[in-house]
Amino acid sequence: MAWLLILPTALIVLGLVLFPAIFSIWISFREVGLTNLNDVFHAPFVGFENYVKVFDDFAFKAQSWRNWGAALTSIVYSFTATIVTMLIGLGAALLLNRPFRGRGLARALFLFPYIAPVVSVAFVWRWILDPTPAGVLNDILMRLDLIQIPKAYLASPGLALILVIAFQGWRYFPFAMLMILARLQAIDNTLYEAADVDGASNWQKFLFITVPELRYVLGALFLLRLMWTFNKFDDIYLLTGGGFGTKVLPVLTYEFSFRLHDFGRGSASAMILLAILVVFILVYAQTVMRGGEES
Repeated sequence: MAWLLILPTALIVLGLVLFPAIFSIWISFREVGLTNLNDVFHAPFVGFENYVKVFDDFAFKAQSWRNWGAALTSIVYSFTATIVTMLIGLGAALLLNRPFRGRGLARALFLFPYIAPVVSVAFVWRWILDPTPAGVLNDILMRLDLIQIPKAYLASPGLALILVIAFQGWRYFPFAMLMILARLQAIDNTLYEAADVDGASNWQKFLFITVPELRYVLGALFLLRLMWTFNKFDDIYLLTGGGFGTKVLPVLTYEFSFRLHDFGRGSASAMILLAILVVFILVYAQTVMRGGEES
């Protein structure tokens, strides 16, 4: 009876998760293109040739301090965006944890970036940052005489990466806010009352009570947000298309597979992305999370 009850879920997981993952690994060692896509199970075996092509690709590896390559850009983008997301979420949670008039409305407004469709908010950002005089930001700055000609913000290397990181922080901070706020409301208030009796300042209460109580939530949040950000494709693709120094590994994987129609190389790129993520997770679990448990 137990096996019959879990069989539907097991079939869904096998068909939608396990089989595609294993099939991607299999394809990464094969030469798969449009010519043999209808007979992919008989695609010729090429060993690690697809992986070598990815590592040797101009777009993958760093060329100079101006051109970081997709691998390094992915790491910088993911870590920075995750930290920004958590800092904004922490600040918003601390604000909403205090009683004030209109707190319910503020909480609803803070949730808007996370629940809004990514396509709509991405195009709103593109309209704000439009390089023509009709762009909101250009129009405001030109009216204030701060700039003389319109600027192409999303087409400026360096600035474009900063803007997509800011977009990530703005769009996903509500998730971190909700998780942190739930933990803040569960902290025993007698700890703060005892700190008040001892004459502790607000900063000392935050540093020695709030942060230790939040360390497990912050650790889990950082790991989850990093994994999701590292695999993010739609945000960057909708804002910049992966150009101007914002090309990350998911975008490169898409280009290998659906622009060059080299599905073997695309799968190899996805496996490299997975390997980088697994290495970080193992290191993070062994150091940060275990260190927190021991302390």
